[in-house]
Amino acid sequence: MAKLSRNQPIPCRRKGITTNGLNRTEVTEFVLMGFSDSLKVQILHTVLFLFVYLAALMGNLLTMLTALDGHLQTPVYFFLRYLSFLDICYISVTVPKSIVNSLTHKTSISFFGCAIQVFFFIDLASTEIAILTVMSHDRYMAICQPLHYEVIMNRGACVRMMVMSWLSGMICGFMHVATTFSLPFCGSNVVHKFFCDIPQLLSLLDSKVIIIEIRVMVFITSLVIVCFVSIAFSYVSIFSTILRIPSKKGRSKTFSTCIPHLLVLTLFMISGSIAYVKPISNSPSVLDLLLSVIYTVIPTTLNPIIYSLRNKDMKVALRRQCGMLHGYFD
Repeated sequence: MAKLSRNQPIPCRRKGITTNGLNRTEVTEFVLMGFSDSLKVQILHTVLFLFVYLAALMGNLLTMLTALDGHLQTPVYFFLRYLSFLDICYISVTVPKSIVNSLTHKTSISFFGCAIQVFFFIDLASTEIAILTVMSHDRYMAICQPLHYEVIMNRGACVRMMVMSWLSGMICGFMHVATTFSLPFCGSNVVHKFFCDIPQLLSLLDSKVIIIEIRVMVFITSLVIVCFVSIAFSYVSIFSTILRIPSKKGRSKTFSTCIPHLLVLTLFMISGSIAYVKPISNSPSVLDLLLSVIYTVIPTTLNPIIYSLRNKDMKVALRRQCGMLHGYFD
Protein backbone atom coordinates (compact mmCIF):
# COMPACT_ATOMS: atom_id res chain seq x y z
CA MET A 1 0.00 0.00 0.00
CA ALA A 2 1.40 3.37 -0.97
CA LYS A 3 2.62 5.59 1.83
CA LEU A 4 0.84 8.92 2.08
CA SER A 5 2.60 12.15 2.91
CA ARG A 6 1.17 14.33 5.66
CA ASN A 7 1.09 17.26 3.24
CA GLN A 8 -0.55 15.27 0.45
CA PRO A 9 -4.37 15.47 0.12
CA ILE A 10 -6.04 12.19 0.97
CA PRO A 11 -9.10 11.12 -0.99
CA CYS A 12 -12.15 10.43 1.14
CA ARG A 13 -14.78 7.79 0.75
CA ARG A 14 -18.06 9.43 -0.21
CA LYS A 15 -21.66 8.54 -0.76
CA GLY A 16 -24.03 10.09 -3.22
CA ILE A 17 -27.15 11.79 -1.88
CA THR A 18 -30.00 13.27 -3.85
CA THR A 19 -31.73 16.32 -2.40
CA ASN A 20 -34.43 18.20 -4.34
CA GLY A 21 -33.23 16.63 -7.56
CA LEU A 22 -29.59 17.70 -6.99
CA ASN A 23 -26.74 15.26 -6.49
CA ARG A 24 -24.18 16.01 -3.80
CA THR A 25 -21.56 13.99 -1.91
CA GLU A 26 -20.84 13.76 1.78
CA VAL A 27 -17.87 12.44 3.73
CA THR A 28 -18.50 9.01 5.27
CA GLU A 29 -15.16 8.66 7.06
CA PHE A 30 -12.31 10.79 8.38
CA VAL A 31 -8.54 10.31 8.35
CA LEU A 32 -6.73 10.91 11.65
CA MET A 33 -3.23 12.07 10.77
CA GLY A 34 -1.83 11.78 14.29
CA PHE A 35 1.69 13.03 14.96
CA SER A 36 3.78 11.90 11.99
CA ASP A 37 4.05 9.35 9.17
CA SER A 38 7.62 8.57 10.27
CA LEU A 39 7.96 4.99 11.55
CA LYS A 40 10.28 6.05 14.40
CA VAL A 41 7.87 8.75 15.56
CA GLN A 42 4.95 6.31 15.37
CA ILE A 43 6.84 3.76 17.50
CA LEU A 44 7.78 6.44 20.03
CA HIS A 45 4.18 7.68 20.10
CA THR A 46 2.87 4.14 20.64
CA VAL A 47 5.31 3.38 23.47
CA LEU A 48 4.73 6.68 25.28
CA PHE A 49 0.95 6.58 24.92
CA LEU A 50 0.80 2.95 26.03
CA PHE A 51 2.94 3.71 29.09
CA VAL A 52 0.85 6.77 30.00
CA TYR A 53 -2.42 4.89 29.43
CA LEU A 54 -1.40 1.97 31.65
CA ALA A 55 -0.13 4.37 34.33
CA ALA A 56 -3.44 6.28 34.23
CA LEU A 57 -5.46 3.06 34.44
CA MET A 58 -3.43 1.70 37.35
CA GLY A 59 -3.43 4.97 39.29
CA ASN A 60 -7.16 5.56 38.89
CA LEU A 61 -8.08 1.94 39.64
CA LEU A 62 -6.03 2.09 42.85
CA THR A 63 -7.79 5.32 43.78
CA MET A 64 -11.20 3.74 43.19
CA LEU A 65 -10.30 0.69 45.29
CA THR A 66 -8.89 2.66 48.20
CA ALA A 67 -11.75 5.17 48.15
CA LEU A 68 -14.13 2.24 48.68
CA ASP A 69 -12.49 1.57 52.05
CA GLY A 70 -14.99 1.69 54.90
CA HIS A 71 -12.88 4.23 56.77
CA LEU A 72 -12.97 6.71 53.86
CA GLN A 73 -16.62 7.63 53.49
CA THR A 74 -16.43 11.44 53.62
CA PRO A 75 -17.62 13.55 50.64
CA VAL A 76 -14.08 14.14 49.31
CA TYR A 77 -13.56 10.39 48.80
CA PHE A 78 -17.04 10.04 47.34
CA PHE A 79 -16.06 12.56 44.63
CA LEU A 80 -12.61 10.98 44.20
CA ARG A 81 -14.17 7.63 43.32
CA TYR A 82 -16.21 9.18 40.54
CA LEU A 83 -13.33 11.37 39.37
CA SER A 84 -11.15 8.28 38.99
CA PHE A 85 -13.87 6.41 37.09
CA LEU A 86 -14.36 9.47 34.91
CA ASP A 87 -10.62 9.74 34.18
CA ILE A 88 -10.48 6.10 33.09
CA CYS A 89 -13.36 6.67 30.67
CA TYR A 90 -11.96 10.02 29.48
CA ILE A 91 -8.51 8.76 28.50
CA SER A 92 -10.01 5.56 27.02
CA VAL A 93 -12.03 7.57 24.48
CA THR A 94 -8.95 8.80 22.59
CA VAL A 95 -5.67 7.08 23.53
CA PRO A 96 -6.41 3.37 22.77
CA LYS A 97 -7.72 4.25 19.29
CA SER A 98 -4.59 6.31 18.64
CA ILE A 99 -2.33 3.43 19.78
CA VAL A 100 -4.17 0.94 17.54
CA ASN A 101 -3.92 3.34 14.58
CA SER A 102 -0.14 3.60 15.03
CA LEU A 103 0.29 -0.17 15.33
CA THR A 104 -1.93 -1.06 12.36
CA HIS A 105 -1.16 2.01 10.21
CA LYS A 106 -4.91 2.35 9.75
CA THR A 107 -5.85 5.98 10.28
CA SER A 108 -9.47 6.06 9.16
CA ILE A 109 -12.50 6.43 11.43
CA SER A 110 -16.09 6.25 10.26
CA PHE A 111 -18.38 9.28 10.29
CA PHE A 112 -20.51 7.66 13.00
CA GLY A 113 -17.43 6.58 14.97
CA CYS A 114 -16.09 10.13 14.86
CA ALA A 115 -19.43 11.51 16.11
CA ILE A 116 -19.47 8.99 18.98
CA GLN A 117 -15.88 9.87 19.92
CA VAL A 118 -16.70 13.60 19.93
CA PHE A 119 -19.81 13.04 22.06
CA PHE A 120 -18.05 11.03 24.76
CA PHE A 121 -14.96 13.25 24.71
CA ILE A 122 -16.97 16.45 25.22
CA ASP A 123 -19.34 14.73 27.64
CA LEU A 124 -16.53 13.43 29.87
CA ALA A 125 -14.40 16.59 29.64
CA SER A 126 -17.36 18.78 30.63
CA THR A 127 -18.30 16.41 33.45
CA GLU A 128 -14.71 16.46 34.73
CA ILE A 129 -14.71 20.26 34.86
CA ALA A 130 -18.03 20.20 36.75
CA ILE A 131 -16.77 17.60 39.24
CA LEU A 132 -13.51 19.47 39.82
CA THR A 133 -15.56 22.59 40.50
CA VAL A 134 -17.69 20.68 43.00
CA MET A 135 -14.55 19.26 44.65
CA SER A 136 -13.05 22.74 45.04
CA HIS A 137 -16.33 23.82 46.70
CA ASP A 138 -16.11 20.78 48.98
CA ARG A 139 -12.57 21.78 50.04
CA TYR A 140 -13.74 25.38 50.56
CA MET A 141 -16.54 24.22 52.87
CA ALA A 142 -14.24 21.83 54.78
CA ILE A 143 -11.53 24.45 55.40
CA CYS A 144 -13.39 27.77 55.49
CA GLN A 145 -16.79 26.69 56.88
CA PRO A 146 -16.01 23.59 58.99
CA LEU A 147 -18.96 24.06 61.36
CA HIS A 148 -21.47 23.93 58.50
CA TYR A 149 -19.62 21.30 56.44
CA GLU A 150 -21.51 18.16 57.50
CA VAL A 151 -24.89 19.87 57.15
CA ILE A 152 -24.28 21.34 53.67
CA MET A 153 -22.17 18.51 52.19
CA ASN A 154 -24.47 15.70 53.25
CA ARG A 155 -24.92 12.48 51.29
CA GLY A 156 -27.99 13.69 49.40
CA ALA A 157 -26.30 16.94 48.36
CA CYS A 158 -23.23 15.05 47.12
CA VAL A 159 -25.36 12.72 45.00
CA ARG A 160 -27.30 15.65 43.52
CA MET A 161 -24.06 17.46 42.65
CA MET A 162 -22.71 14.34 40.99
CA VAL A 163 -25.89 13.78 38.97
CA MET A 164 -25.92 17.42 37.84
CA SER A 165 -22.27 17.15 36.80
CA TRP A 166 -22.94 14.10 34.62
CA LEU A 167 -26.10 15.65 33.21
CA SER A 168 -24.31 18.90 32.28
CA GLY A 169 -21.61 16.88 30.50
CA MET A 170 -24.16 14.94 28.46
CA ILE A 171 -25.90 18.17 27.43
CA CYS A 172 -22.61 19.73 26.30
CA GLY A 173 -21.69 16.61 24.32
CA PHE A 174 -25.09 16.47 22.64
CA MET A 175 -24.98 20.17 21.73
CA HIS A 176 -21.60 19.82 20.01
CA VAL A 177 -22.51 16.66 18.11
CA ALA A 178 -25.96 17.91 17.08
CA THR A 179 -24.56 21.15 15.62
CA THR A 180 -21.27 19.94 14.10
CA PHE A 181 -22.42 16.70 12.49
CA SER A 182 -25.59 18.22 11.07
CA LEU A 183 -23.40 20.41 8.85
CA PRO A 184 -22.28 19.17 5.39
CA PHE A 185 -18.74 17.71 5.31
CA CYS A 186 -18.17 17.85 1.57
CA GLY A 187 -14.53 18.94 1.43
CA SER A 188 -11.37 17.39 2.87
CA ASN A 189 -11.70 14.63 5.45
CA VAL A 190 -8.20 14.93 6.96
CA VAL A 191 -8.16 15.62 10.72
CA HIS A 192 -4.72 16.79 11.84
CA LYS A 193 -4.99 15.28 15.31
CA PHE A 194 -4.87 11.83 16.86
CA PHE A 195 -8.62 11.92 17.59
CA CYS A 196 -11.77 13.63 16.33
CA ASP A 197 -11.81 17.07 17.94
CA ILE A 198 -14.27 19.88 17.28
CA PRO A 199 -11.80 22.64 16.23
CA GLN A 200 -10.19 20.43 13.59
CA LEU A 201 -13.55 19.22 12.32
CA LEU A 202 -14.72 22.81 11.93
CA SER A 203 -11.67 23.56 9.78
CA LEU A 204 -13.10 21.07 7.24
CA LEU A 205 -16.33 23.05 6.88
CA ASP A 206 -17.22 26.16 4.95
CA SER A 207 -16.80 29.16 7.25
CA LYS A 208 -20.29 30.37 6.23
CA VAL A 209 -22.06 27.39 7.82
CA ILE A 210 -20.24 26.97 11.14
CA ILE A 211 -21.60 30.00 12.95
CA ILE A 212 -24.03 27.87 15.04
CA GLU A 213 -21.26 25.56 16.26
CA ILE A 214 -19.01 28.52 17.01
CA ARG A 215 -21.80 29.95 19.18
CA VAL A 216 -22.02 26.62 21.01
CA MET A 217 -18.24 26.67 21.54
CA VAL A 218 -18.35 30.23 22.89
CA PHE A 219 -21.28 29.37 25.18
CA ILE A 220 -19.61 26.26 26.63
CA THR A 221 -16.24 28.01 26.93
CA SER A 222 -18.04 30.75 28.89
CA LEU A 223 -19.36 28.08 31.26
CA VAL A 224 -15.80 26.76 31.63
CA ILE A 225 -14.64 30.27 32.53
CA VAL A 226 -17.43 30.52 35.13
CA CYS A 227 -16.26 27.20 36.62
CA PHE A 228 -12.67 28.41 36.63
CA VAL A 229 -13.63 31.64 38.39
CA SER A 230 -15.61 29.63 40.96
CA ILE A 231 -12.62 27.34 41.54
CA ALA A 232 -10.27 30.33 41.80
CA PHE A 233 -12.59 31.97 44.36
CA SER A 234 -12.67 28.76 46.41
CA TYR A 235 -8.89 28.43 46.46
CA VAL A 236 -8.29 32.11 47.20
CA SER A 237 -10.59 31.74 50.20
CA ILE A 238 -8.82 28.53 51.18
CA PHE A 239 -5.38 30.15 50.95
CA SER A 240 -6.49 33.18 52.97
CA THR A 241 -7.78 30.82 55.69
CA ILE A 242 -4.59 28.75 55.59
CA LEU A 243 -2.44 31.83 56.12
CA ARG A 244 -4.23 32.38 59.43
CA ILE A 245 -3.24 28.91 60.68
CA PRO A 246 -0.71 29.45 63.50
CA SER A 247 1.15 26.21 62.83
CA LYS A 248 3.77 26.48 60.11
CA LYS A 249 3.60 22.71 59.60
CA GLY A 250 -0.18 22.89 59.12
CA ARG A 251 0.13 25.68 56.55
CA SER A 252 2.84 23.82 54.67
CA LYS A 253 0.82 20.61 54.56
CA THR A 254 -2.32 22.31 53.25
CA PHE A 255 -0.42 24.37 50.68
CA SER A 256 1.39 21.25 49.40
CA THR A 257 -2.02 19.64 48.84
CA CYS A 258 -3.92 22.57 47.33
CA ILE A 259 -1.30 24.07 45.01
CA PRO A 260 -0.83 20.89 42.87
CA HIS A 261 -4.64 20.63 42.59
CA LEU A 262 -4.82 24.19 41.30
CA LEU A 263 -1.90 23.75 38.86
CA VAL A 264 -3.44 20.70 37.16
CA LEU A 265 -6.85 22.37 37.06
CA THR A 266 -5.35 25.46 35.45
CA LEU A 267 -3.37 23.41 32.93
CA PHE A 268 -6.41 21.35 31.96
CA MET A 269 -8.93 24.18 31.67
CA ILE A 270 -6.69 26.81 30.04
CA SER A 271 -5.20 24.44 27.44
CA GLY A 272 -8.68 23.22 26.47
CA SER A 273 -10.10 26.74 26.31
CA ILE A 274 -7.22 27.98 24.12
CA ALA A 275 -7.67 25.05 21.73
CA TYR A 276 -11.40 25.72 21.40
CA VAL A 277 -11.45 29.50 21.07
CA LYS A 278 -8.33 30.23 19.02
CA PRO A 279 -8.81 30.86 15.27
CA ILE A 280 -9.50 27.72 13.23
CA SER A 281 -6.61 26.66 11.00
CA ASN A 282 -6.63 24.35 7.97
CA SER A 283 -2.98 23.36 8.46
CA PRO A 284 -1.53 21.28 11.31
CA SER A 285 0.52 23.01 13.98
CA VAL A 286 2.74 21.83 16.82
CA LEU A 287 0.70 23.99 19.23
CA ASP A 288 -2.55 22.21 18.28
CA LEU A 289 -1.01 18.78 18.93
CA LEU A 290 0.67 19.90 22.15
CA LEU A 291 -2.55 21.40 23.51
CA SER A 292 -4.52 18.27 22.62
CA VAL A 293 -2.04 16.08 24.53
CA ILE A 294 -2.17 18.41 27.54
CA TYR A 295 -5.95 18.36 27.95
CA THR A 296 -6.50 14.71 27.01
CA VAL A 297 -3.62 12.82 28.63
CA ILE A 298 -1.85 14.79 31.37
CA PRO A 299 -4.73 15.50 33.83
CA THR A 300 -5.97 11.89 33.91
CA THR A 301 -2.43 10.68 34.63
CA LEU A 302 -1.60 13.26 37.30
CA ASN A 303 -4.95 13.27 39.12
CA PRO A 304 -4.35 9.95 40.96
CA ILE A 305 -0.93 11.15 42.12
CA ILE A 306 -2.08 14.59 43.23
CA TYR A 307 -5.45 13.74 44.72
CA SER A 308 -4.85 10.25 46.05
CA LEU A 309 -1.39 8.72 46.18
CA ARG A 310 0.04 11.72 48.09
CA ASN A 311 -2.80 11.47 50.60
CA LYS A 312 -1.80 9.83 53.90
CA ASP A 313 -5.26 8.33 54.53
CA MET A 314 -5.33 6.88 51.02
CA LYS A 315 -1.91 5.29 51.54
CA VAL A 316 -3.09 3.69 54.77
CA ALA A 317 -6.25 2.43 53.05
CA LEU A 318 -4.17 1.02 50.17
CA ARG A 319 -1.93 -0.88 52.57
CA ARG A 320 -5.03 -2.15 54.36
CA GLN A 321 -6.55 -3.34 51.07
CA CYS A 322 -3.27 -5.01 50.04
CA GLY A 323 -3.09 -6.73 53.43
CA MET A 324 -6.64 -8.05 53.01
CA LEU A 325 -5.82 -9.39 49.54
CA HIS A 326 -2.63 -11.01 50.82
CA GLY A 327 -4.55 -12.69 53.65
CA TYR A 328 -7.25 -13.87 51.24
CA PHE A 329 -4.77 -15.57 48.88
CA ASP A 330 -2.85 -17.09 51.81
